[in-house]
Amino acid sequence: MKKNLFVYPYAFWLTVFIVVPLLLVMYYGLTVKTSAGVVLSLENFNRFLEPVYLKVMARSILLALVSTVICLIVGYPMAMILADRNLKNRNILVLLFVIPMWMNFLLRTYAWMTLLENHGIINTILALIGLPPLKILYTDTAVVLGMVYNFLPFMVLPIYSVLARIDRSIIEAAQDLGANSFAVFRKITLPVSFPGVLSGITMVFMPAVTTFVISRLLGGGQYTLVGNLIEQQFLYVGDWNFGSTLSLILMLIILLSMGIMSRYEKENEGSLGLW
Repeated sequence: MKKNLFVYPYAFWLTVFIVVPLLLVMYYGLTVKTSAGVVLSLENFNRFLEPVYLKVMARSILLALVSTVICLIVGYPMAMILADRNLKNRNILVLLFVIPMWMNFLLRTYAWMTLLENHGIINTILALIGLPPLKILYTDTAVVLGMVYNFLPFMVLPIYSVLARIDRSIIEAAQDLGANSFAVFRKITLPVSFPGVLSGITMVFMPAVTTFVISRLLGGGQYTLVGNLIEQQFLYVGDWNFGSTLSLILMLIILLSMGIMSRYEKENEGSLGLW
């Protein structure tokens, strides 16, 4: 009974702040207002199939995928460096890597605007050394840079947490059997770190595909993503039904991607000896 008492506050929290909002989103997303009142309808889903909205969704998924791939390419080596037990002051380096996350997300994005603007820090330095200025701000490149900078820790930390727990005796045994560094990485490090990689991919892709602050500030409003579209429907257009439908479609895409990741994780579970 005492243990059950501790469950009630969490159940209340989940019900009020997760279940009820999801039910409201489903209600608005599956209904439309007519002269006869509110009726169940798939009209908003048919509206989403218009080319303009499909283009926004495709751009959002593409930029999220590009950002996720870049985060993986940059983050995996960084995680390996941080997980090296011979690295001095490793905890300090991990702390320095995490400290930017303590800063407000909006301020971090504004900082990139200062760096990338026409007369910003980067172009000022380029002008001093006689190089032409870069016109990156308000482009897809600026949006991807903002995503990578803000979401890179979500890729590094899960991989680092897995790599830091690898049993060194396994690596030493492989080396004693004649395996070189590449073979150790391919047959031991990579398979063992796979759950961390999947977690990192999920944790980067989800916020990247739903972001609206980065695309609005670094894209200058010229590159509308699905997060911006949902924001516009709720705050400016007042069409809560279509905004909820977009949210439902986005949730389905995210759940589908998470299901695919979970399936691959199960298939590769315990596959250390197969590599």
